[in-house]
Amino acid sequence: MKNFLVEKGEENNRIDRYLVLKAEELSRVAIQRLIEEEKILVNGKKTKPSYKVQENDKITVEEEKPKEIELKAQDIPIEVIYEDSDMIVVNKPKGMVVHPANGNPDGTLVNAIMSICKDSLSGIGGEIRPGIVHRIDKDTSGILMIAKNDKTHINLSEQIKNHEVKKTYIALVRGMVKENEATINMPIGRSTRDRKKMAVTQKGKEAITHFKVIERFPRHNCTLLEVKIETGRTHQIRVHLSQIGYPIIGDTTYSNGKNEWGIQGQCLHAKSLQFSHPITGKQMLLEAKFPSYFQKIWEQLKND
Repeated sequence: MKNFLVEKGEENNRIDRYLVLKAEELSRVAIQRLIEEEKILVNGKKTKPSYKVQENDKITVEEEKPKEIELKAQDIPIEVIYEDSDMIVVNKPKGMVVHPANGNPDGTLVNAIMSICKDSLSGIGGEIRPGIVHRIDKDTSGILMIAKNDKTHINLSEQIKNHEVKKTYIALVRGMVKENEATINMPIGRSTRDRKKMAVTQKGKEAITHFKVIERFPRHNCTLLEVKIETGRTHQIRVHLSQIGYPIIGDTTYSNGKNEWGIQGQCLHAKSLQFSHPITGKQMLLEAKFPSYFQKIWEQLKND
């Protein structure tokens, strides 16, 4: 059960809008459904989504228990870039979700990794996310590292937290990027207009993205970029590049998604990771080869 007390200056907002800002994990649609199911009460009484909150209103939200998801190993082909007794690094294909969730109970990277690693995965990520140290979006391809034991998981997580893991991406964006290289330093948080999206907002968390131009393609009005991130905010690269006027081609969330190649999903590839091996301390630089669709587009652009 979560409780909220409406403070002075917060009154006269619709309750669904008020709770969207207060309960970040809930979407407006979910809030409206909970109101209909009488799982959200105002001063102990049922309410309506259109109710305008008043100062000192006491709002209670009955939290939903997550549905149990049966986690199973599945023999799904996945390219292994590196593997030892402590960790495994793979090249995640575009369109694959990293871990199971409601709506994606199987067919995920975790299901594939369980088939490869059997029982040797870190338990820190929980039952649904064993070994998962970091993630990339469903429609982003590329390199991901997974921990096989808790010591490895803790070490890699600390390296990420301390910005010691160097992440490099390749992105194809719409528009002719003017700068040869630049840094985007804009905070990112949940969008107040659409809870499924992220946005640049002053109330967000620090987000820093560096990019440099690899090649410009005037005939197709697009630019190929190398992108490095200091922080790992949700949708960071996609939000930042869209914000400065260069959305990633194929991204249906932060651009109109239209592209002459008919690509479903953004042209964004996690190319490489540089980090210290969590056990030996050896410096590691691993790369994931480009998916065939991205490689074909790049070759066509160069030939044109």
